[in-house]
Amino acid sequence: MTTSQKTFRCMHGLYGGAVPVGKLSFLPRGCYTRAMQRSLKDVAEFLGASLKGDGQALVSGVASLQSAKSGDLVFVEDAKHLPSAMASSASAVIAGEFVANGAHAKPVLVAEQPRLAFARAAAWLRSEAHATLGIHSSAVVHPSAKLEHDVTIAERAVIRENVVIGERTIVEAGAVVGPDVEIGRDCHLYPNVTIYPSAEIGDRVVVHAGAVLGSDGFGYVREAKTGRYEKFPQIGRLIIEDDVEIGANSTIDRGALDVTRIRRGTKIDNLVHVGHNVEIGEDVVIAAQTGLSGSAVVEKNVIIGGQVGIADHVRIENGAILGAQSGIPSKKVIRGRGVVFWGTPARPIKEYLKELAVLARLAKKKPSDRGA
Repeated sequence: MTTSQKTFRCMHGLYGGAVPVGKLSFLPRGCYTRAMQRSLKDVAEFLGASLKGDGQALVSGVASLQSAKSGDLVFVEDAKHLPSAMASSASAVIAGEFVANGAHAKPVLVAEQPRLAFARAAAWLRSEAHATLGIHSSAVVHPSAKLEHDVTIAERAVIRENVVIGERTIVEAGAVVGPDVEIGRDCHLYPNVTIYPSAEIGDRVVVHAGAVLGSDGFGYVREAKTGRYEKFPQIGRLIIEDDVEIGANSTIDRGALDVTRIRRGTKIDNLVHVGHNVEIGEDVVIAAQTGLSGSAVVEKNVIIGGQVGIADHVRIENGAILGAQSGIPSKKVIRGRGVVFWGTPARPIKEYLKELAVLARLAKKKPSDRGA
């Protein structure tokens, strides 16, 4: 498909053929739930699951028990939900070892972790169902940019000089990729994503709509005599490693002089802010509306709830869990693998709940009982 073509073509007839340029075709109808048809035998082999029932039956999508239709795959994690799954319109069910014995009304895939197997099946089924778009005629791609095989650049996207984009990566409508950016293979940039110059994005990274990656950090120096603020250099880099997902309208600053780094496998929700020089370890999960100030360090396997505030130079050590709306003051160290921290300033939840109980008892006492 050449840059001068005037139509998008979608795989598997999702639009029944060509789509006119004037339509916003970057999200084919049903792209999140409908997928390529696969036999249950193939699905079972991919998942490493055992199959009970007709291996030639076909599935082409995933769904909940309530919305499932013929051709859909559903899952249950508990035996009490199995009758509902069997009564649904789904073509097959992923379930745990509790379905290993006995006959069932539908084919079942037996998996150790049904929810995980369902997620993997959904991604695999959908992997070949995306539209194959090529480079849209309204996209602006600098001649020095290097695009590998099967890259998709949608309407009005801008790819600046010396950009490198890996195989099968999708850049959707209105996205802007700045100079000297490197993006790996099998990435997906949703509409209106902005990537500032010199950022480095690994393989299989997903960035949702409106996210801004590599913008200047919030760094200023105040002149003592006048009280005026002057900008401190924000000339560092942003490095995002493989298999990271970044939610809609999240923002991640570049380093001031060094690097902001998001390590492999981290998942960041919508409306999260990551300040300059922050380091986030592997397999960290960060929920919406959380903010991380400059030079904070989050080690691997940390879980951060929604609306958490993390001040500058904080260190969150391996495996700690921060409850929603926790506050971490500057330079504090949070440690305790598997320990839940809550409150402001954050402390272990058992300690925090004891404090709340004491305050509640004090509030119930009469003034005379409190020595007033």
